[in-house]
Amino acid sequence: MSEPPGAAVSLAEAPPPPTDRTPSKPLAAQRVQPLRRPGRWIVTAVVLVLVAQILHGLVTNPFYQWDRFRYWFLRPAVLDGLLVTLEVAALSAVLGLLGGILLALARLSGSPVLRAVSWTYTWLFRSVPLIVVLIFLYNFSALYKTLSLGVPFGPAFVTFDESRLATDMAIAVIGLSLNEAAYAAEVVRGGILSVDQGQHEAAAALGLPKGYQFRRIVFPQALRSITPNYVNQLIGLVKSTSLVFYVSLLDLFGAVQSMSSTYPGDVVPLLLVATVWYLILTSAVSVVQFYVERYYARGATRTLPPTPVQRARAGLAGLRDRLRREAAV
Repeated sequence: MSEPPGAAVSLAEAPPPPTDRTPSKPLAAQRVQPLRRPGRWIVTAVVLVLVAQILHGLVTNPFYQWDRFRYWFLRPAVLDGLLVTLEVAALSAVLGLLGGILLALARLSGSPVLRAVSWTYTWLFRSVPLIVVLIFLYNFSALYKTLSLGVPFGPAFVTFDESRLATDMAIAVIGLSLNEAAYAAEVVRGGILSVDQGQHEAAAALGLPKGYQFRRIVFPQALRSITPNYVNQLIGLVKSTSLVFYVSLLDLFGAVQSMSSTYPGDVVPLLLVATVWYLILTSAVSVVQFYVERYYARGATRTLPPTPVQRARAGLAGLRDRLRREAAV
């Protein structure tokens, strides 16, 4: 029998719908188009223009006197002051960190006396400005002519002449160390508290002595948190050494200040000399910080963070690939 007119045609017999599109390429052969970000390029261009203007002003402005800057940069007086700055900063950093570790352990101990003394010390030296501490120590001999060790309210066994011990270098190092220890104590305490409690319990379950637990298990893990925070303190310490000029110690800033009073026409280039040297010192500390953090990141991360050279190479390779894709489009 023939189908009546207008009868439905089955899907199997229906002709394919007409199309004008050509078969698409496989996904592997298709080019991925990068997302357009015009705002990023505009902001980048504005920042580059501003940086170029700042550099142009620094180079072409005669007020900076770059010829005098070159003259003063490596003068013996400046280098002598730089050595004093390095010596004061190094000694204060070591003594301050050791004092901070002791204060942090006292704060975490079970003795209420040690906890109270540690808290009081930290509260006091974080509240008093560093310049006040230095000036107070500079005039300490007016309060105590001699220092002695012996029985309280009893005879003294050993007596020291305070005026002979309190040299300008000793006053600067002691003042900076006392101040640094108060801040380092909180940094170290925070790092110790960041260690997982399970590490303490596992070490105790193995029967390890408390000192061994701290030296070999707790403190190495705490250093991952301590290092970046303490390096910030160390950078602040390097800059704080400029205050030792007020206790008659000619550090880098003191040498620059002294020469600027003798050569008033070179105040600006001398300040630029001090600025550049402080930038060099803090940059060196930051480089050391990176490699110390990278060292202690072993075992904590799957891959170590790339070095600045590796990061620069990866950035240049990514930029070349991006420009190549943009040119192909």
